[in-house]
Amino acid sequence: MQRRFRKNLQRVFLPIVRSLVSQVSSSILGKRRKKLFGVGVRLISKNSMENERGEKEKAAASSATTASSYTYWVRETTADAVPLPPPKKLSPQHPPSSQPPTLGSVWNGAGTWEEKNLNSWATQRIKELLVSVGSLEFPGGRAEVTEAKCSGDAFLVTVRNKKRANYTFELTIKIKGEWILKEEREVIKCYIDIPEFSFGELDDLQMDVRLSDDKDLLQQDKVRIRQDLKLFLKPIREKLVQFERELIER
Repeated sequence: MQRRFRKNLQRVFLPIVRSLVSQVSSSILGKRRKKLFGVGVRLISKNSMENERGEKEKAAASSATTASSYTYWVRETTADAVPLPPPKKLSPQHPPSSQPPTLGSVWNGAGTWEEKNLNSWATQRIKELLVSVGSLEFPGGRAEVTEAKCSGDAFLVTVRNKKRANYTFELTIKIKGEWILKEEREVIKCYIDIPEFSFGELDDLQMDVRLSDDKDLLQQDKVRIRQDLKLFLKPIREKLVQFERELIER
């Protein structure tokens, strides 16, 4: 009887006890979960606030740096500054004055190697200069340049926007002179030959004198005439120096 009664009690009350235990457990677990969830929410909120505060501090620091920088200062102050002059379009026909002019031909804008033949001009100019020497007076005579012949080459080279002149010539200068010989005035034709010379060699210029009619002249008269004609060396050199200057300037 007692055993049966116990079994009946267990059969009746055991499900009730289990149900109560289950409800109590669920209630306890629910409270713990709410507590844990609340802690997590508070942690997340705290982190978000800290991140937001850090971003605001960075933005404030960046703004302060920008406001104190040179670029920011210029941008703010140039509003009241004198306005800049309006831009001007450069014309290809009028290059800036700061650019040095290019020497040589128009096609040689880079100023590279360019050689210009000046034979015609140089030959004519040398003849004009030598004839302009005119006459010289000597003790007992006088003589003048009547004609000049020259052969050679002259050219002007432009290299790296710099001009270099050069030439090589041989000269024959015709002289007409009058000397008192044997108490008589004698007209004598002479020639001055200048062997090959080049640019920059005028200090070493040499000349030879030839007399066309010397058969009837005494030896001492020949020496005298040659010495007189060598006085032409100085004015001839001066004219050739002038020619070099003009050649460079072309």
